[in-house]
Amino acid sequence: MTQTAIPFFLMRGGTSRGVFMNIVDVPKDLKLLERVLIAAIGSGDPLNIDGIGGGAAVTTKVAILSKSEDEWADIDYFFAQVGVEEQSVDFKPTCGNIMSAVGPAAIEMGLYSITQGVNKIKIRAVNTGARVIAKVKTDGTDVVYEGKTKIDGVLGTSARIELHFADVTGSYTGAFLPTGHLRDTIDGVDVTCMDVAVPMVIARARDVGITGYETRKQLDANDALFERLESIRMKAGFAMGMGDCSKSVTPKVGLLAVPQKDGNIAVRYFMPWAAHPSVAVTGSQCLAACALTPGTVSDGLLQRPDGNSVQVILEHPMGVMDVFVDCDQSDGFSLNSAGIIRTARKLACGTFFIPKAVWEG
Repeated sequence: MTQTAIPFFLMRGGTSRGVFMNIVDVPKDLKLLERVLIAAIGSGDPLNIDGIGGGAAVTTKVAILSKSEDEWADIDYFFAQVGVEEQSVDFKPTCGNIMSAVGPAAIEMGLYSITQGVNKIKIRAVNTGARVIAKVKTDGTDVVYEGKTKIDGVLGTSARIELHFADVTGSYTGAFLPTGHLRDTIDGVDVTCMDVAVPMVIARARDVGITGYETRKQLDANDALFERLESIRMKAGFAMGMGDCSKSVTPKVGLLAVPQKDGNIAVRYFMPWAAHPSVAVTGSQCLAACALTPGTVSDGLLQRPDGNSVQVILEHPMGVMDVFVDCDQSDGFSLNSAGIIRTARKLACGTFFIPKAVWEG
């Protein structure tokens, strides 16, 4: 055979889509793994025409799964964000939407033994160290994908999957506020640099010249906005102790505005070189934490809900996302854990092929 065959599952997780593989089927060396993933996705072409990517950052994601050797976890989940037009792979972040499909994919791969009803699968996000419990419904033999849960950004309904996140504060930088401040000023713009599930630099939409209610298409067409945000992001990366982030998708960028409808706050999330169609699961936790923290750039944009178990409704371009937050608000804000409702679906499974010149297997 002139090509190398690699087994895979194609899964939708939340509002993202990705390639799921067993760790035994891919190279352990990260440099070689990068080459394999670039070839598999077809990275370097806007349509990913020579691979199985989808031509967008939300469809060029990869999850590599294995049984965990961690005392707490059942499954280890290693994430890779593969570039669309640039041949690149970023192993720094994790992805919460893809996390939605980790439980089902682990069952499909035979990595987790199921019981009938709701299975509580303990997942360790290898990239960040976050611990997540995924509640996945089965019929005792197979994953149940059909259901009545609707999430904005996905047509139709599917079975409900609950994700409960812990150990997400300082997931990358080691600190809730990596700069040590509730607010910093970068390029004349007030920002909050925060690390909850994913490091982010967050600003008020009006401070960068937009309303915060734009569609994804309108945002992606605003070259001047992206140039400004990238300058802020680069400087924020150094201020957060992350160094040169020009080749990394982190820190992500978030913009906040007063809610238009029944949500707590309006958000726009950037991946970072394109606007997200909705909002990332990891980013939603960071944005919710920012919204709940007095003294951040969220001040004046919302009426903060009281209590230590609260629901934060984020308005995004395709609807809303609910973030359920367990916290301590007695003295400022301290996060204990966060919960998200998502859905997932198996789309395909089989074998993809890459040239043997990339990897002989």
